Amino acid sequence: MPLQNRVTPTGEIIVTPHRGMFTGNRGIIHDSATKTLLKKRWSSPAWLTCTCEFRGRRREVMAQRSWTELFFLDEATALAAGHRPCFYCRRDDANRFRAAWEKGNRVHDVRMHDIDTVLHHERLDHGKKRLHALPAPLDQLPEGAMVQQGEDSFLVTHGRALLWSPAGYTAAEQLAGDVMLLTPPSTLRTLQAGYRPVLHPTAQS
Repeated sequence: MPLQNRVTPTGEIIVTPHRGMFTGNRGIIHDSATKTLLKKRWSSPAWLTCTCEFRGRRREVMAQRSWTELFFLDEATALAAGHRPCFYCRRDDANRFRAAWEKGNRVHDVRMHDIDTVLHHERLDHGKKRLHALPAPLDQLPEGAMVQQGEDSFLVTHGRALLWSPAGYTAAEQLAGDVMLLTPPSTLRTLQAGYRPVLHPTAQS
């Protein structure tokens, strides 16, 4: 039976058989005896996105009393939920992210701790996902940004919106009306500054 360990663009953790392209964590938020989540949904402000393969290491999911393995459809999903690249297993990506974060947010010599502090404020509103007003028309948002309309999440790619699901992306009608930004504003500026997240293959089909 699938575990409750798949993260949506809104940051919720759901049960689905679709595993996704990336793993990551928010600290320890599970009971290793039952492999179920605790009531809390994070125990660290460092929300990471990791590679699923690293130096041949293998972990049994939720079997250890260490970090809780979470999974994401792709990197755009992880960024929308408020995660950022891990500096241990994705050092090159993390360095590129930090450089683009500094450029986009007009700061210098930023530490990952500082980025985590900003992201923690931008991603949560009294424990729930914080939504933000769109800073520009949808077709002017950077590649990899994600937005929300009603109960649905959408990826922005090539100036158009694709509907997100745990299995991948599908074509969507043109969005109109009340559309909100899911991707944290500082991360959006990071995308505008040139960071390109890895997208699920269905985003290209």
